[in-house]
Amino acid sequence: MRVHVADHPLITHKLTVLRDESTPSPVFRSLVEELMTLLAYEGTRDVRVEPVDIVTPVAPMTGVRIAEPKPLIVPILRAGLGMLEGMTKLLPSAEVGFLGMARNEETLEPTTYAERLPDDLSGRQCFVLDPMLATGGSLVAAIEFLLKRGATDVTAICILAAPEGLRAVESAMEGRNVTVVLGAVDERLNEHGFIVPGLGDAGDRLYGTV
Repeated sequence: MRVHVADHPLITHKLTVLRDESTPSPVFRSLVEELMTLLAYEGTRDVRVEPVDIVTPVAPMTGVRIAEPKPLIVPILRAGLGMLEGMTKLLPSAEVGFLGMARNEETLEPTTYAERLPDDLSGRQCFVLDPMLATGGSLVAAIEFLLKRGATDVTAICILAAPEGLRAVESAMEGRNVTVVLGAVDERLNEHGFIVPGLGDAGDRLYGTV
């Protein structure tokens, strides 16, 4: 497994505004989309391409295009939906699937309540979107779900991670073709399983249901 923390001043600046509890939902949503586009640039560094011959106004040349089968983008509902548009702007030819996962707030264990994915993901590159890598349970379950359906290359893109969650994912995904791209790694998890300093509940802040 590979981990990449996108250390860039623009990402840090936008994260600072995102973290601020006074940032309203419309601004929060806009910032998540902007951050996602920046993180997607890092996350798609190894997207598969194939050669294609074209003719420019000056001369013929060989360029590249996104290879078949097309990449699959999988936001984890519901907070991952806020990241989807930022990703599809950068990778518009990709297909989109959905995984609905919720964390039991007592056990902190994930449960899957919905899925809309191809039955066979053989040979597919998959990009999992989840804003917060807290305990790691939901992300591990999502990646396992995709690998069991035949995915061979999974990249998870998260805005924030806690060290505990990152260690859990690294342990579960050791030796597998998995990459995790992060905007930042925070200090720790608190007793309720929230990232500190974090940004609160991303889903609530995205959709104004605080």
